Amino acid sequence: MVASAIFVTDLTGKPLISRNYRGDIPLASATEKFASYLLEVEDDAKKPVFRVDASGEFAGVGTGNGDNGEEMGGGMDCGGVGGETFVYVQHNNLYLCAVTCKNSNVALILTYLYQLTALFQDYFSTLNEESIRDNFVIIYELLDETMDHGLPQSLDSTILRSFITQEGNRMADDSKSKPPVALTNAVSWRAEGIKHKKNEIFLDVVEKLNLLVAANGTVLHSEINGAVKMRSFLSGMPELKLGLNDKLMFEATGRNNQARSGKSVELEDIKFHQCVRLARFENDRTISFIPPDGEFDLMTYRLDTHVKPLIWVEAVVEPHRGSRIEYMIKTRSQFKSRSVANNVEISIPVPPDVDSPSFKSSVGNVTYLPDKDCAVWTIKQFHGGREYLMRAHFGLPSISKEEAEGGKGGGGGGGGMDTSWKKPIGVKFEIPYFTVSGIQVRYLKIIERSGYQALPWVRYITANGDYQLRMA
Repeated sequence: MVASAIFVTDLTGKPLISRNYRGDIPLASATEKFASYLLEVEDDAKKPVFRVDASGEFAGVGTGNGDNGEEMGGGMDCGGVGGETFVYVQHNNLYLCAVTCKNSNVALILTYLYQLTALFQDYFSTLNEESIRDNFVIIYELLDETMDHGLPQSLDSTILRSFITQEGNRMADDSKSKPPVALTNAVSWRAEGIKHKKNEIFLDVVEKLNLLVAANGTVLHSEINGAVKMRSFLSGMPELKLGLNDKLMFEATGRNNQARSGKSVELEDIKFHQCVRLARFENDRTISFIPPDGEFDLMTYRLDTHVKPLIWVEAVVEPHRGSRIEYMIKTRSQFKSRSVANNVEISIPVPPDVDSPSFKSSVGNVTYLPDKDCAVWTIKQFHGGREYLMRAHFGLPSISKEEAEGGKGGGGGGGGMDTSWKKPIGVKFEIPYFTVSGIQVRYLKIIERSGYQALPWVRYITANGDYQLRMA
């Protein structure tokens, strides 16, 4: 990746702050062209990557065709505006844009812009036009440190904060003017000399279940998105090794019996934090790493597998046109009795014009939310293997003639009542000490040359993702 310049603009394309790293483009003309692009191109035709040809026209806007090398500039002469590629992202009321006239890696430029956005948020809490105007000095320092001659450098806020403070960069002597060791170290995400009174590491395996169930009970889509989150409070430069019940790891190490036992999982779409030694993982599936200090996501994964609904919901709706609508909601937990789902919320959609709500439930509380056109049944603790019932009654106003005629032939037993409000039932929950995939941490070894004893803590959590059940 080579970026000639980076600039930040408002929604009209007016530049707020900019940095020309290579001097091979006229920055003023480039920002004007970006503003013209925002103004002239229709919203549905805008792309996060576009090219300006030698004549100053937008090349390939609205199309996905064309040679990749030509679209990225192909090393064309940039004496004037032309042969330049613009890559931008939007955040709140700002655009962060990079421009290049080389055949650069667009994915890497986008990654840099997103990480730069996260870095600004970490420094200023809120990233908007006002925060940019209030922090020009610090932003110029960050732009200088995160990119050198168009090549991205460290974007780790923990490292950058050690010499770029909120008050600005104050260098009293030569020793302070030297960059932190972490910037030039092979382990750029962790500083040397870290000390903690108590050496601990906390590991959370968090899985979110995406589920869509048809009205007849058929599971149409199920997917598990998991993350291994860590909070590290370890002194020195520790080496950690994490072992999971990974099926491919068992097979790679010759333990085929364990791989076939059903107690192993086959992880897909694994994405690691930069601290993990990928070569070691590719070789023998060992997750070996030197952790950053503090909180970070060690890895994320996905399992595209069939999962039965953990919390099942059935709804029987009886609409009586012009008078009332009645609900009978039955919910059942379909996980083991030793597990408990906390803070369960079942959102039942209702028509937008109901009134006079009344509820009766065997457990929990029910609240009508007119701004969201739904009733929410809240159960603080839902033990496994239990079943509960809730009844709801709403008044309905008289239905107009046009609505009655427009709804003829529609089902639902409402005699022409509009059923467009029948969205899927949504469920929120969190089940501690439980993973729906069956993933397990087999071991977490901590090795540090000083030989101190550290305490590893492991916790499992399953929560809802996009969890929906269609109404009959």
